[in-house]
Amino acid sequence: MSIQVVGISKQYGSQKALNNVSFKVNKPEIVGFLGPNGAGKSTMMKILTTYLKSSEGSATVNGYSIDSDKKEVQKSVGYLPEHNPLYLDMYVKEYLAFNANIYKVSKLRIAEVIEQTGLTPEAHKKIGQLSKGYRQRVGLANALLHDPEVLILDEPTTGLDPNQLIDIRSLIKLIGQTKTVFLSTHIMQEVEAMCDRVIIINKGEIVADKKLKELRDEKEQVVIVEFDYRVEDAFLLNLPHVKQVVNTYDFVYEITFNTPNDMRSHVFDFAHDNELKILQLNQKNMSLESLFRELTN
Repeated sequence: MSIQVVGISKQYGSQKALNNVSFKVNKPEIVGFLGPNGAGKSTMMKILTTYLKSSEGSATVNGYSIDSDKKEVQKSVGYLPEHNPLYLDMYVKEYLAFNANIYKVSKLRIAEVIEQTGLTPEAHKKIGQLSKGYRQRVGLANALLHDPEVLILDEPTTGLDPNQLIDIRSLIKLIGQTKTVFLSTHIMQEVEAMCDRVIIINKGEIVADKKLKELRDEKEQVVIVEFDYRVEDAFLLNLPHVKQVVNTYDFVYEITFNTPNDMRSHVFDFAHDNELKILQLNQKNMSLESLFRELTN
């Protein structure tokens, strides 16, 4: 078990940032940690990296307690915080060499992480001269420097352009084949592209913890149908499991069903029974973003 969290709570005065949070993360696995602003994502990550102390509960990282084995936790974790702290007056190689000395790793590792994170064209520059996207890469390179078993990444794709996103996404997926990656992001497409599993937190509490495929399978279903004649919404609302009917334009309707079962056959039967012709009949997938909004509304 790479990460095990049991009943973690964090209190800031009268405000409870985390309330009895529990979850496990296995190796190898890429887990997306999602939640609205202020939900407790960064607080949880800071606790797991021993930067913050929890008010209640316990957690282990690579079998080491975040309370009694802090140094061992820090050695086995690569951490990229949301606000990436860098020495802007240092050159990229200089900064990584500085941290390599702290971690007591070979200087050869510097060239490896520079190549791994696509920093080669900018490695000769001072960090202050880099774009936000390349500064993010420096932070990721630093997190990988000591070859940790667990990567904890807080908004790792912030500030990256579309090409950089593809590169970093590929890198994270590659790392996730042999290591544990626990990352937070607001970009739902990145979660769908990279993650094996998603944990959603809202107001300091876990509201979903499932494999991404399972989460998709449990969503509502939307069927788009176009008839050859206008139909009153009230008639379509009589179909089984209907939650909502929207006449999007002309004779086209979006029917939301509160079931994962394919309801297109019921729509077809409805058309047949009412002597309507179907000009199109499609199933529309609900996005992770829609699920996220429903769970955190």
